[in-house]
Amino acid sequence: MSSSLSRSEEPPDPEAARLAAKVRLLMLISALTTVIAVGAVLVVIGYRVFRAEGSAEAADVVAALPAGARVVSTAVADGRIVVTVDIGGRTEIHIFELKSLRPMGRLKFTTSP
Repeated sequence: MSSSLSRSEEPPDPEAARLAAKVRLLMLISALTTVIAVGAVLVVIGYRVFRAEGSAEAADVVAALPAGARVVSTAVADGRIVVTVDIGGRTEIHIFELKSLRPMGRLKFTTSP
């Protein structure tokens, strides 16, 4: 029993002490990297939650077209809805915001004489 006590009181081998110090350093680096990565993920999630404009409520919008007009095509791109309309031989493009369906603009095409 006394041999085990005297053995534990002996200083560790210098090679073993260096190895233990290296392992502690690598564990510290690993732990810090993990903490930084988790923090970055939480920051991104928080940014997106607080920066988001919220979910848009369903909107019922009625766009009145003149008599004889017809919708030729529609497209969705870059947060906008683009509607191409033929009005008596003239072509118009109506642009709406995707989230609120608010009109953003209108492009009219005419022929020049």
